[in-house]
Amino acid sequence: MGVMTFMRTKMGYFLVGGIAVVLALFVLEPLLTQGTAIMGSSRNTVGSVDGEDIEYTEFNPKVEQSLAQFKQQYGGNVNAQMQAMAMDNAWQAEVGAILLNKEYNRLGLTVSGEELFDLLQGKNPSPLIAQYFGNQQTGQVDRAAVLTSLKAQAKDPKLKQQWDLLQAEIEKQALQQKYANLIRNSVYVTSIEANDEYLNRNKLANFKYVNLDYSSILDKDVKITDADYQEYFDANKMRFVNPTETRSLEYVSFSIKPTAADTLAVKTQVEKLAADFKTTPNDSLFAANNSDVKVPYTYISKGKLAPAVDSVIFNYPAGSFYGPVFSGNSYKLIKVIASRFSPDSVKASHVLLDPSKLGGEANAMKLADSLKKVLQNGGSMAVLAKAYSIDGSKDSGGDVGTFARGAMVPEFENAAFDGSTGDIKVVKSQFGIHILKIEKQIGSSKVAKLAYIEKNLLPSSKTRDAAYKKASAFLNEVKGDNFSSLAQKNGYTVGVADKVTPTQGFAPGLDNPRPLIKDAYAAEKGDVLSTVYTMDNAFVVAHVTEVQPKGQLALADVKKQIQPMVMNAVKAKMLTEKLNKALAGANSIDAVASKLGKTATPVQNMVFGNPIIPGLAQENKVVGTVFGSQVGKLSKPIEGDKGVYAIVVDGFTNPAPIGNTFKQKETMILGVTQRSLGAAFQALQDKSDIKDNRVKFY
Repeated sequence: MGVMTFMRTKMGYFLVGGIAVVLALFVLEPLLTQGTAIMGSSRNTVGSVDGEDIEYTEFNPKVEQSLAQFKQQYGGNVNAQMQAMAMDNAWQAEVGAILLNKEYNRLGLTVSGEELFDLLQGKNPSPLIAQYFGNQQTGQVDRAAVLTSLKAQAKDPKLKQQWDLLQAEIEKQALQQKYANLIRNSVYVTSIEANDEYLNRNKLANFKYVNLDYSSILDKDVKITDADYQEYFDANKMRFVNPTETRSLEYVSFSIKPTAADTLAVKTQVEKLAADFKTTPNDSLFAANNSDVKVPYTYISKGKLAPAVDSVIFNYPAGSFYGPVFSGNSYKLIKVIASRFSPDSVKASHVLLDPSKLGGEANAMKLADSLKKVLQNGGSMAVLAKAYSIDGSKDSGGDVGTFARGAMVPEFENAAFDGSTGDIKVVKSQFGIHILKIEKQIGSSKVAKLAYIEKNLLPSSKTRDAAYKKASAFLNEVKGDNFSSLAQKNGYTVGVADKVTPTQGFAPGLDNPRPLIKDAYAAEKGDVLSTVYTMDNAFVVAHVTEVQPKGQLALADVKKQIQPMVMNAVKAKMLTEKLNKALAGANSIDAVASKLGKTATPVQNMVFGNPIIPGLAQENKVVGTVFGSQVGKLSKPIEGDKGVYAIVVDGFTNPAPIGNTFKQKETMILGVTQRSLGAAFQALQDKSDIKDNRVKFY
């Protein structure tokens, strides 16, 4: 593909992706969940940053660009979660750009003309220039191609627009890098900190413990009071700050999966189809007209089909018929038209002619035949490619590299794989006329040409109508206060989607939740949503069970959530009392264990930096107490995550003095630097007034 063609088709995607990739350096995840407000903006405003509005008409094309990237990356298959991610990428870029531009102006950061020239066509090219104009084999930038493209923009307005976008993005990335360097250079690690970190990871402790597990008290034997809830909430209040408003939902799904009658109807249809398929005079046309899944009518290699089919079909001789066989929710019918051994990959070179620039296809074919003869008589592909080819490969001798089946358009692929090393062929494709030379064929494996039909097992319209009727009847009858009880009365299962954020692209049990989530954010607590929602395999009726606002949550908002922790806190008091009685008068951990009917457990070579007690769990408080204790002294009860503990330290083993303080500092600075970039951006965000109204639009 030529440089200009590549620029036109690829560079349109870099704007959103480029910013998002660089801003990942600043750990933007908190931006998605903090500083948001759902209501109170104009109907065309997606959000705002410190009063600077982000308009839908400007924002949505960037969402579409981000979505196009996902489609290109995943072959056009984009689900609801990917769509939400595409929207988030665009939002990250937009908000990040506004915040960082304000910071650049405040700090006086700029990119000079000389710097920009160097990044575009100098000795220190931007990573974007290297990406679009770099040689994949050598990694070197083709500066001649850069200059050619820069000159060509004077006569090509579309190319100039792409260059303007690219130049702006290069400048932004340069500013982002300068800002990142400022942050990096502001952090340091002292020798004391380096030594402490070294000890934390290398000092060893040997100790014994006895523990009383919370599970030793049955939940039914514990009575939790309001005071217990309040005490736990007050002690852990900062854990209950909601970064963004959330909604919790209950829903009922009405399945639209195929019934037994649907299955029988499809099976009957497939059996008739199989009979017709066996006798049709035009296998490829019949397959194309009747298959729900299109498989190219060309040679394919093993590994391209569903595993159940792939494992057997390549053992069938030409003329065989396979099926109908049901697997993976569909029936398969296959005719093996031909099979043979073929190269695994091909290395080729070519000259690509554009008929529109040569007076039409007939003239292009004449020139192609002439160039073919030149090559057959010993002419140089590199010379001809340089002189005639419109493809970017002309600068590398026409070399298109080594490729496997499925990498090229069918016409080019068939010519390359069906020929022999040294063959020169004239091939017509959607890109123009190719003069193709097969340089080398690598490997050999069996391939087959198949006429392939796949019929999906889908619910009938009768099944869908019946499910929709049930969903509608439930929606008409249900109220917010009887949702669960009415569902149970009718034998329906109630699903739960807890703490759903405004821009979330997924929800448990819901494969296409965005329309439902959007409506949920326009509803109040207790509301039954007024629509029957369509998922891939079900109709859904839902209602809002909880609305948790942004900011500090009240005890009532989290009471249900913290019940297990409060239960353990009450148990901890009960077990602490029991352990204190055992500690009274005891002069050893073994004596304490004996009073409790237990055996003290020894632990060898515990490290502060890895506070996991073997066979139990991670117990930060317990291990912290170990390293803060005197040797031989019994501890007081320690309330851990899994139970209440008493410990005694048998001894410590100090490591050899740190050998290379500088190296230790360097390792620590790397981690501190990464955290500091995130912290810096978090600080920018915390100081800003960010309103996010995307849920109204997406």
